[in-house]
Amino acid sequence: MTGVSEILVLLLLITCILILPRMFKGKPVKKTSSVNRLKRLPVKIRFTIVLSLIYPIAIALYLKPWNGNLISYIYYGIIPVFLIWAIAWILAGRKK
Repeated sequence: MTGVSEILVLLLLITCILILPRMFKGKPVKKTSSVNRLKRLPVKIRFTIVLSLIYPIAIALYLKPWNGNLISYIYYGIIPVFLIWAIAWILAGRKK
């Protein structure tokens, strides 16, 4: 009896994976290229992205975390960028 139940389970899985998605097919989603999304970014967001890349690099050059200042680099270089993006994400969600 075990063999029959295993075959039935396999048939059920195949049905669920292959046939059901075709039956409940939704509307096609319009795909936008990443180039179009980048063109729609405001100047303010582009500036903050560039600044969030430059700031940790500048702090790394100043603190030299490879010489043993890793904890201070994380405190002054990484965490502020993370916090600013987190606050911006929360405020953007609040506006919507």
